[in-house]
Amino acid sequence: MGNSLFQETFQLLEKDFLLPEVKAEFDEEKAIEFLAKVISQMLDRDFERLLQICYRIDLGEEKLKRILHESEPDQVASDLARALWERQKMKVEIRRRYS
Repeated sequence: MGNSLFQETFQLLEKDFLLPEVKAEFDEEKAIEFLAKVISQMLDRDFERLLQICYRIDLGEEKLKRILHESEPDQVASDLARALWERQKMKVEIRRRYS
């Protein structure tokens, strides 16, 4: 994945999840891993806000329900992080294609 695609995807998520600035050593996997940690905390402490973000990002209710109900408990945060990452990456790609 091109670096700028990564950066644009990261920027779409950093506002919602209050992520730190992109670190030079960050790649897609590290970013998703970091996002999963933030989501894990939100699952425990701020579930309502997490749901609002998922709806605003337009993750899709079916996908969200499937992850929340069918993922292994210790995988929910990382499955959700990956799904949100992929959704935002797709938005960046679509925007580029039609701009």
